[in-house]
Amino acid sequence: MIDNLRKDLGYAMRQLRKNPGFTFTAVFVLALGTCASLAIFAFVDAVLIRPLPYRGPARLVAVYETNAMFPRSNLSYADYQDWKQRNRVFRSLDVYQQSGFLLNTPSGAQPARGARVSAGFFQTLGVTPALGRDFYAGEDLPGAPRSTLLSYAAWQQRYGGNRDVLGQVVTLNGIAHVIAGVLPREFHFAPVGRAEFWTAMQPTYPCDLRRSCHSIYGVARLEEGVSLQAGLANVQAIARDLEKQYPDSNRSQGAMLIPLAEAFTGDIHPMLMVLLAGAGMLLLIAGVNVAGLVLLRSANRQRELAVRRALGASRGRLVAQFATEAVVLAAAGCALGLSLTSGAIDLLQGLLSEDLKARLPFLDGLALNGHVAGGAGAIAALAAVLLSMSSCLRIRTSDLRSGLAEASRGSAGTVWRRLGSRLVILELATALVLLAGAGLLGKSLYHLMRVDLGIQPDRLVTLEIVAPRPTYGTDPKAIALAREVLSEVENLPGVRSAAVAVNGVPMTSNGNTTWFHVAGRPWHGEHNDAPERDVSAGYFTTLGARLLRGRYFNDRDDGSRPAVAIINRALARTYFPNQDAVGKQIVEHSTPPTAVEIVGIVDDIREGPLDAAIPPVLYFPFEQRPDSYFALVARTSQGGEGLLPAMAAMVRKIDAGIVPRGGLTMTERIENSESVYLHRSLAWLAGGFAALALLLGVVGLYGVIAYSVSQRNREIGIRMALGAEPRSIYGLILGEAGRLIAVGTVLGIGASVAAAGLMRGLLFGVSSWDIPTLAGVAMVLGLAALSAGIIPARRAASVNPVESLRAE
Repeated sequence: MIDNLRKDLGYAMRQLRKNPGFTFTAVFVLALGTCASLAIFAFVDAVLIRPLPYRGPARLVAVYETNAMFPRSNLSYADYQDWKQRNRVFRSLDVYQQSGFLLNTPSGAQPARGARVSAGFFQTLGVTPALGRDFYAGEDLPGAPRSTLLSYAAWQQRYGGNRDVLGQVVTLNGIAHVIAGVLPREFHFAPVGRAEFWTAMQPTYPCDLRRSCHSIYGVARLEEGVSLQAGLANVQAIARDLEKQYPDSNRSQGAMLIPLAEAFTGDIHPMLMVLLAGAGMLLLIAGVNVAGLVLLRSANRQRELAVRRALGASRGRLVAQFATEAVVLAAAGCALGLSLTSGAIDLLQGLLSEDLKARLPFLDGLALNGHVAGGAGAIAALAAVLLSMSSCLRIRTSDLRSGLAEASRGSAGTVWRRLGSRLVILELATALVLLAGAGLLGKSLYHLMRVDLGIQPDRLVTLEIVAPRPTYGTDPKAIALAREVLSEVENLPGVRSAAVAVNGVPMTSNGNTTWFHVAGRPWHGEHNDAPERDVSAGYFTTLGARLLRGRYFNDRDDGSRPAVAIINRALARTYFPNQDAVGKQIVEHSTPPTAVEIVGIVDDIREGPLDAAIPPVLYFPFEQRPDSYFALVARTSQGGEGLLPAMAAMVRKIDAGIVPRGGLTMTERIENSESVYLHRSLAWLAGGFAALALLLGVVGLYGVIAYSVSQRNREIGIRMALGAEPRSIYGLILGEAGRLIAVGTVLGIGASVAAAGLMRGLLFGVSSWDIPTLAGVAMVLGLAALSAGIIPARRAASVNPVESLRAE
């Protein structure tokens, strides 16, 4: 057996060397499909398959509150304390909050990413510091000494990996913290990105002191033997008790638990699944194409098979030899594909935005690993089986007498046309599915980039201003700082107007929310939440927003005057249908409750993601709700990129302790937003897969038609000898191609509609039944595939009847 295997391997290698064109084509096509599949699988493995790098990750759950507007809302600190004490299903429950810090350095204040966590946070995750200690129990209580843990990257980059860093004092937001430990190199926690400083969460922020203010997220470890459903039932019961106990703040608030891994990857999961499906279909087309090549080659070797059988070779020996050849081909193609995968992974990683890299830190250092190598082995095994079946099928159906006869070519051609045609139909249908998916995703991106923003983004620049709270934490100082910044910016050459806003600028997020009810109407404790923006007087005119009714804010809307607000069209439509909201009042559920008069209505502005519905939004005057952390927006007379450095330098000149960051034009902010980035990346990758699939499908069709013409030379010669015109020969050959294209298109359209329905959540402004898109991709496929039949048709029409009949 070993001797036969050695001989079969040698024979397979010689055969493949003798046919370099066939060998190169088959290996390259397999490598192409393998490389695409493995590169996407590497990302899927890192994000969805590999367990989180914590102890017992299957027991970890993300903990949320729920309400009508936010199915997964963050927690209030008071609710967290009650849940922690009353639950019977968690071994531990802790909280975290992403935070930005101002780090004091000898060269001035610098921004630093960070997180506030409860003292038991790392114990819940099962993470032990690589150097130093964890937080002590009670270190997150008011009045406890302030301490911080460093990420491994911060330890290396800011402190040079010096082990003497323990015990050093670092000033964050003007407060001294002692460095207590360094976290492991491999540790990451995706929801807070690349946090450098982890501080114990002492409830000293204003929001921490109000049960109605939600700003933190929970993570818990389930007790052994407690299921997710049992845990959810327990926290939901606690939420109902809190609703009865605190009706003013907890009305209609529920609870939600999901696996922590799902909380990390929920947004990107559908995208990866679509890409993996696309790569799998491309691999299928590649495999079918190579199987067709192998089947064609087997058909051409019918006489060789017949001679060898006549000399005594058994079917088993022939099957073994051809199967060995198929295994060598599959192994070579998959080995080449695996060698190209590392470069493809690097290429895909280069497409990731910095924000997405920060949210998915487990993609850092992504490379080939055992799972990817195992995937390559599985692909090679499947390819070997598929190619072996193609060869063995021909051996099983071959006939010794017909193989030795002169008419064997016609028999082989009939087999090939029958089986090859079915393979080509499968290729074309699969290619159409990929083309339709790419077309729908591309159309979604087109609609997304042309959505009405409610503002004029051209020549608009934004800059975040972070001022230390110990210096600017009081209202008068924050107002004075904002006025000085606006005055200095408006005096810069090229600046037409400027404004400030708290809780972000358009296309960033929906900001903090405000709970309110309409004055003068019955209210039974319902949660009416709306995102809040606190903006200066020139905000709307600087953005180019449209005023529908009433007035904008002015300089008289300060803390000495009654509270006022401007609402967007969505809020007016929701809470004041068929009424004029200007002059009406809402009651904000603050402490104490505050009556707020509506003085204006602006058209809807895309405050959040471009692909999200616009919620009701409340705008308040900045001088009635000042903050030391605000965004600066400026309208320029020309391109604003050159003004951003001058604006940042101006802010630094006011106070070296203030940090300007995140300077972007509004156009850049839109193009780099997460929704646009994800749609654009998905459309480009799906388009690449579709283009390769179309190319392979066209090549496969060309192979079938070209071989059919070569096998029908005698028939075509007879037709022409009997008077057939070249155009009828064209019609004969193109008609054969057209039938294959028609069947493949019909099957592909049906499959495309089903596939588009599965990725409905990734589409924006387009339905899965988008007729123009389906018709367009069907036309592209039809024209491209039909062009593949023109060369064989021309060759057939130029057949010399005399030469053809003489050769036969």
